[in-house]
Order: sequence, then C-alpha cells, then structure tokens
Amino acid sequence: MAATLIGTITIGTRASKLALAQTNLVRDALIAANPSLDVAVQHITTRGDIILDRPLSAIGDKGLFVVEIEEAMRRGEVDLAVHSAKDLPSELPDDMVLAVFPGRVDPRDALISHNGRKLAELPHGATVGTSSLRRACQLRALRPDLQIRDLRGNVDTRLRKLHEGQYDAIVLAAAGLERLGLAAEVSEWLDPQQMLPAVGQGVLAIETRAGDQRVAALLAPLDDRQAREAITAERAFLAQIGGGCQIPVAAYAVHVADGLWVRGMIGARDGRMVCGERYGSLDQPEVLGRTLAHELLADGGRTLLAEVEG
Repeated sequence: MAATLIGTITIGTRASKLALAQTNLVRDALIAANPSLDVAVQHITTRGDIILDRPLSAIGDKGLFVVEIEEAMRRGEVDLAVHSAKDLPSELPDDMVLAVFPGRVDPRDALISHNGRKLAELPHGATVGTSSLRRACQLRALRPDLQIRDLRGNVDTRLRKLHEGQYDAIVLAAAGLERLGLAAEVSEWLDPQQMLPAVGQGVLAIETRAGDQRVAALLAPLDDRQAREAITAERAFLAQIGGGCQIPVAAYAVHVADGLWVRGMIGARDGRMVCGERYGSLDQPEVLGRTLAHELLADGGRTLLAEVEG
C-alpha cells in the first residue's frame, strides 16, 4: 500500500546531466511510493565540480563530491542527497547516514574508442583517458604499452575530448552511460573478471541526516536488500584499507547461492596488484569485506599501499 504522508521533501544534487538523471530516478520513485508528496530539487556545486585542472588523486578525496551537500542538509536546506555510491568516502560524518540503496544496475566499466576498437585491438602505445587510479592500474596490468592520461570533466566533456582526438580511448562507468542514453557509444563492456569495478559502482546511495525518521520512512520503499548487502561488504573492504580515489583499490560483491561472494584488489600505479576473493554469509557482509581486506593487506597489499602513499 502506498504511503499517505503529506508534505514537501527537497533533494540536494550536483547539477551535471548524470547527477540530475540519477536524482530524477529517485524523485520519480519517491513520488510513486508517496503519491501525495511534493519533491523539490536543489542544485549544489561541490569542490569536485569546481577543481577540474588536477587529477582527483592530487586533490584529496575526503568528501570531494559530498561535503557541500552535507552542509546544506545540516542547515535544513535539503533533506537528502543522491550520490553515485562509488563517489562516497569510506566513512561518513556521525550526523549522516546512507539510508537507502536502490537496486544495482550495470557495475561494469566501459571502453569507448575510435572506430569501435576493443581493448586488445588498441594500437601499441595508444593513449587512454581515465581519472581513476583503479582503472589505470588494471589497464597497465592488461596492456603495459598503453599511455594512461588523466581525464576530468562530466561525461559529455570526456566524450568530446575523445572525439576531438585528445585520446584514442577512454573508460567510463557503464551505469552512467546507460542512464544518459549513451550505451551506443560503448566499444567494449569490460567484464568484472577483466576490470574489477569500483566500490559501489552501479549503485545509487541516498544520504540523509541521522535520526530523521520522517525522511527515512518516505525512503524506505526504495531500499533494495541485495544492493545493501553487497555495498556493505564492499564499503567495509574500502574502510578497512582506508582507501579512496588516492589509491588503486576495487571491490565487487555478488549474491551466490545462500551467501555473498566478494572479490577485492589493492594495486600500485604501475599495474602491480594483489587480488583475492572470499565467500561469506548474508548476515555478516561487513565482516566479509573487512576479512578480505585483512587478507589482501597481509598478502602484499600493505607494501603496495605504502609505495602509493609514499
């Protein structure tokens, strides 16, 4: 039965096309679950939107795309924020919570290149653009000959730079391309066995003020149990490592049989990496993620992290 709560709720969001497309998905779902609810949207510019002349890894990633929206929530200007889960820091402030994870869509990375070439078909020494150290590490492992160059900007800007010939190929998240109706641009969908996704890739995370019961009740119908279990394991892995966009790290969890399977990676900038996987029960996804992180750190990951951080 649809909720009958009446009133207004305001979503805070970045103003890029992708952020607005994701916000509209959540807005439509909120209204479907609460037909009498009035949902407003407020655009907020974050530090990550302003600083575009430096790699993400050189700026510092603690809340790069979220701090300003969290401040607006504290001031009561907005009630919730819609994020790409992969953009969130591994730990939130004590007064904020991730209230809802809608169902996961495509978690893969996608290669877009001139003439539709796949990764194995790119010319020797081809220039590939990405802002992600995680992607750069795995690309170097797969194709050591490639020239990896930083790529910033929204999806349209990145595609324009490719089409202008600044890059031979670029790598973007499949989910974002699909949400923007740009799947036809993709030359190759990179399987997670080939390119392990970022923590939370393909999932939206809805952040609210801790203890805001009214907003929590309105959002509750949007939560997807499987997405929550998977993201909890992945974020626990990330939190244990203490990583973000400043180190090459990846984790991806999927449901298998009556449990959860998670694979993780800790890498170096030159393509060296430590990978592993673990199976666990659905009732302890956080323990599963942290346990895998401990194993990879002990198996050489700690040494790689020290090199990257140094």
